[in-house]
Amino acid sequence: MKPTFREQHLFAFLDRFERETKPLDLAIADFFKSKKSLGSHDRRFIGDFAYALVRWKGLLSYLLGDAASWQERYRLFKTLDLDCLSSKTPEWVRSGASDWLYQEVLRSYGDGQAFSICRALNDPAPLTVRANPLKTTREHLLSLWKEKFGAAACPLTPNAIRFPKREPLTSLAEFKNGLFEIQDEGSQKVAYLVAARPGDQVLDYCSGSGGKTLAFAEKLQGKGQIYLHDIREEVLQQAKRRLRRAGVQNAQFLAPGHPRLFVLKNKMDWVLADVPCSGSGTYRRNPDMKWKANGEMLERLVLQQREIFSQALSYVKPGGKIVYATCSLFTAENREQVEFFLKTHPLELIGDPLSILPSRGGPDGFFAAVFSKKIALSDSMDKTS
Repeated sequence: MKPTFREQHLFAFLDRFERETKPLDLAIADFFKSKKSLGSHDRRFIGDFAYALVRWKGLLSYLLGDAASWQERYRLFKTLDLDCLSSKTPEWVRSGASDWLYQEVLRSYGDGQAFSICRALNDPAPLTVRANPLKTTREHLLSLWKEKFGAAACPLTPNAIRFPKREPLTSLAEFKNGLFEIQDEGSQKVAYLVAARPGDQVLDYCSGSGGKTLAFAEKLQGKGQIYLHDIREEVLQQAKRRLRRAGVQNAQFLAPGHPRLFVLKNKMDWVLADVPCSGSGTYRRNPDMKWKANGEMLERLVLQQREIFSQALSYVKPGGKIVYATCSLFTAENREQVEFFLKTHPLELIGDPLSILPSRGGPDGFFAAVFSKKIALSDSMDKTS
């Protein structure tokens, strides 16, 4: 059967994607930019099937062989009942994971949860936003969107709203006016662990484009100071634009080598170290990443996380707090790191770590732990003298 117009473009994109090194989301965005003739329905079709076929690439290769074309994989996928696969098919294949990924999740969570976690990573990710309390309320946005989009409040955080399907939200006036940001509810939950108060000094050490800063900024009520640092200057520029749109005015942006970084040592009330990680909790948004993950990558990241955490901790004042966060599912990046930090640094763990597992229709996977930096005897003597 001759492929339809949409299918031709789908196969062309997938063939091109397989030859490139770009992440799937960037590759598909670039492809759409080069295909101006594609309408919104065409783009949705291509995007939905591209993500689905990449998510289930392991299963399709197992059934058809690695040499199968994307067209062959597509034809088979359209006829598959993913919930009725043969029990003879290996569990890691039926879950949609690589063998290595499945074994790592199995090591972290055991037989009882490994399959369901990996299976959830193959579901489409929900579209979630965070209402900006500096400019509006969740209730106001729901009054605008409930009937129009079927939007509903999320259960875990006070400002999260979930949509039943993808919508062009960035074209809305509410977005352009800074009333909301697109942000997973799990990410919002992590950000709220930064329990800053008005007047505090806060450093978002691996800030990226500022998503978590945007979530906790309202706690300071415009008082005190927030510093955003990242080694990528281009994402700091994005953060500057996002914070300006959201109405956050008490923020400074510190690129690598900025002289202010030295001055801030041992001065921060709160530091957020949202470190680079495997991203395994977000593989449903980045399905191509799970096929690249391996043990060598994980070992490298664990060492990098320890180095970054040590650097971030140097900014925390005695008695101050630091939040260690990842969007990883792996014990090696999460609880084992907490144990290492407690043995290596003068820290106390505050409460139980936050652990969110991906679930169908729910948030992505996240982990976070809050530590307090112990006050050294010399510091306490200085305060009383």
